[in-house]
Amino acid sequence: MAQINWTALTIFVVLFAFITWLGFVSARWRRGDLDTLHEWGLGGRRFGTVITWFLIGGDLYTAYTFIALPALAYGAGAVAFFAVPYTILIYPLLFIAFPRMWQVCHKHDYITAADFVRGRFGNRWLALAIGLSGIVATMPYIALQLVGLQVIIGAMGVSGTGLAGDVPLIVAFVILAAFTYTSGLRAPAAIAIVKDLLIYLTAFTAIIVIPIELGGFGKIFAAVPTAKLLLATPHGNTTGAYGAYATLALGSAMALFLYPHSMTGVLSASSAHAVRRNAAMLPLYSLMLGLLTLLGFLVLAAGVDKMPEFAPGFAQYKANFAAPAILLWAFPSWFVGIAFAAIGIGALVPAAIMSIASANLYTRNIHREFFNPNLSGRAEAQIAKWVSLIVKFGALIFVLFLPLQYAIQLQFLGGIWIIQTFPAVILGLFTRRLNDWALLCGWAVGTGLGTWMAAVMNFTATYPLTIGGWSFPGYTAFYTVILNFAVALVLTPVFNALTSSPPIDETVAGDYVS
Repeated sequence: MAQINWTALTIFVVLFAFITWLGFVSARWRRGDLDTLHEWGLGGRRFGTVITWFLIGGDLYTAYTFIALPALAYGAGAVAFFAVPYTILIYPLLFIAFPRMWQVCHKHDYITAADFVRGRFGNRWLALAIGLSGIVATMPYIALQLVGLQVIIGAMGVSGTGLAGDVPLIVAFVILAAFTYTSGLRAPAAIAIVKDLLIYLTAFTAIIVIPIELGGFGKIFAAVPTAKLLLATPHGNTTGAYGAYATLALGSAMALFLYPHSMTGVLSASSAHAVRRNAAMLPLYSLMLGLLTLLGFLVLAAGVDKMPEFAPGFAQYKANFAAPAILLWAFPSWFVGIAFAAIGIGALVPAAIMSIASANLYTRNIHREFFNPNLSGRAEAQIAKWVSLIVKFGALIFVLFLPLQYAIQLQFLGGIWIIQTFPAVILGLFTRRLNDWALLCGWAVGTGLGTWMAAVMNFTATYPLTIGGWSFPGYTAFYTVILNFAVALVLTPVFNALTSSPPIDETVAGDYVS
């Protein structure tokens, strides 16, 4: 860690320079008026199946994914593989629900999920709740992308104290801010192609070469402690790790495409058919996810964490250093530069989309709705551009001046907050029978109780629900969204009885059909 790996750093910088150039020139790709939110924030809804596949994949599989999953497998063992079934579970939901979402949003020029909720239920406060949930859930997500970038910059030996140590991260932030401002969603869409190709190259090479160096998978799994190879068998009146694993997978699947950046990727597609085709093709990324998670076991088998040359990295970055360490141990510096560039670019692509999606939400569902209903198209786009800069700046300040643990804790909360939009957004695609005020009450109960449960458990992802002497440890977000739906279901007839006429639904049945 003390010495700079000049070969890796040079290749990293060259690839970064290339994607910087690509980010700026992408403004001229499929030309459109970038002074309109439709073009700047959604790419004009003109991305076909292949581009959408790269964009959504680049959006969902981030730098922190590359860092955090191997770290979780290295530290906690088999529970880390919940990420594989959850990304498989999400695609049937994507296939069924999101072509409908694209169709109705295209028909009514909705830019965000909150736009859809506003039109569907006619309640500006429910739409505000959806918008705020998206923004606050996304902010720590952006910060964690910068954390992933920070780890790999440190792994190449670029370190220091104070401002000098933060310069590389600040430079990366300025690059991200500049090409996002000028090119909008076109920039991450173009860069995602490069990023995903590099990630696939790194993952497949690592999972082939490193096991050969370690003598095969038999020796690898034999070297991993037994307690980390399997989930602990429940004993007594509890579902133990099994329940936690299942609810983590199911709850994460329910939440994933509710995040604003995921929704933005879907709505930028050129047709509902492109969304369906992506639902069939995106499971390829689940294969890559499993390979990345295995890197944590490779660290344990190689004993990299016990080697003195990597001790400073593990001391500084803890388990987050697992993936960089095994790559540094196994490969020559030139390949390490390529792999680290893949992770670094994997930070910029989702961070760009997240900031754009948050800006869309603020502009459409807060500023236009509550401050200036007569906002012109040009002014709307300009506000979104400035808000995207503010969002990224806030994430950078978070990383530079606050402990990493805060970002991780807020990310846990983000999952709890964003899943509370499921009843209004996803169920709203299929039925209007739930009352808008009942949905808002359910959202409030789920958000408030979920935040309290997370705080009580010191911001771990699971909560030990106890019923009739049985303990059901499970994903807090999953439990609270069930309560959210139950509250909405119970209160719907109450509010219907108190309301003489329901709000107007802007949509009709034909809007949801291709």
